[in-house]
Amino acid sequence: MLDITIIREQPDRVRQAMRDLHDEEALARIEIILDLDEKRRALIATVEEMRAEKNAASKQIGVSRDPKERQVKIDQMKSLNARLDKQEAELKEIENNLDEEMTWIPNLPARGVPVGGDETENPVLREEGDKPAFDFEPLPHWEIGPLLDVIDFERGARISGSRFYILKGLGARLQRSLITWMLDVHIEQHGYTELYPPYIVREEMMFGTGNLPKFGENLYHDIEDDLWLIPTAEVPVTNFHREEILEGEQLPLYYVAYTPCFRREKMSAGRDVRGIKRGHQFDKVEMVKIVEGDEEVSERELQSLVESAADIARLLKLPFRVVQMVTGDLSFVAAKKYDIEVWAPGSQEWLEVSSCSNFHDFQARRMNLRYRPEKGAKVKFAHTLNGSGLALPRVLIAILENYQQPDGSVVIPEVLRPYMGGVEVIKPPVREET
Repeated sequence: MLDITIIREQPDRVRQAMRDLHDEEALARIEIILDLDEKRRALIATVEEMRAEKNAASKQIGVSRDPKERQVKIDQMKSLNARLDKQEAELKEIENNLDEEMTWIPNLPARGVPVGGDETENPVLREEGDKPAFDFEPLPHWEIGPLLDVIDFERGARISGSRFYILKGLGARLQRSLITWMLDVHIEQHGYTELYPPYIVREEMMFGTGNLPKFGENLYHDIEDDLWLIPTAEVPVTNFHREEILEGEQLPLYYVAYTPCFRREKMSAGRDVRGIKRGHQFDKVEMVKIVEGDEEVSERELQSLVESAADIARLLKLPFRVVQMVTGDLSFVAAKKYDIEVWAPGSQEWLEVSSCSNFHDFQARRMNLRYRPEKGAKVKFAHTLNGSGLALPRVLIAILENYQQPDGSVVIPEVLRPYMGGVEVIKPPVREET
């Protein structure tokens, strides 16, 4: 959530930011917010003045010795109380309306974020690794998986419907090995602390990370208990310190967690229907940082976050690129964001496997996450960041397609072999001749 003082004191900057984000609805809400804020401040002044008048009148009643004069003052007090109650009710309604409007305003793009309309304008900052050169026509993963008997699309759809699948045998083990290995890398090499969070959270947690109210239609909701299935580990992990005041010496905090993720994918209906690229349930290893509320500090932390995610692609020897989001492709909560995309030669496309974002204090304000820079200092809102480290099943797709061989087998990346019990190659099953 934005600081209301920024909207009040820099309205033109905020209006331009909404234009750069191509958010016309938010732009219109800014004018409503400015009007409500002006009314709220005027009412606060009136209410405070009336409360002071009430206190003074109470003292006068207390020292009054003339019964008639005392009764007059009591009658005046009743009238004042009635008017004060009315003004306080009006103030509360305005404050509620203002809070509601504020929840729909996206974060402001950070300095230096390129202005652009949509994802087609996102600049590619760099590419690493060589795309594989095949002397045969590489297959997409939706053909490789069934040939190796490691992905079952038909039974997945039969059990749960479209956009569900089953990983089988060495396919399931490869996914599990990837998760465990990625966690180990982030813990042992990048200094993260592992959390095992709940996969179901209360509404306040979704609000804290900015998933609600804007993206409610894309989330799974248990109406009876009013609980929500997480769309990413970001939700429970970032909320881990909500409503707390941390000591400055505790920062930065680095957390990593594996969870399944659940998304209704209503916003992407009709897209990426083949294979396992986009599903209602998927696995992900997520990195979360809580750092000092300083833009230079969180910018450095963002760059190191990107490198931690990129390390996973490097160690797997997958060709990848780093892309920066233009204003029109930023998420609702991100001030700055980079994507890491791996190359899938069978599908002939770049697959996003990580989004690394700096949210500044936007999420911290929504979850009241603060810290005290030093003893006796005024508390400040922290900055939060997160990034996938990495997201499955797209890493699985990239391995199947980049490591495929002419005979239909798939070589296991070397770093994963100890996690695969020494298995070096997934081979097509032997078919009995009839």
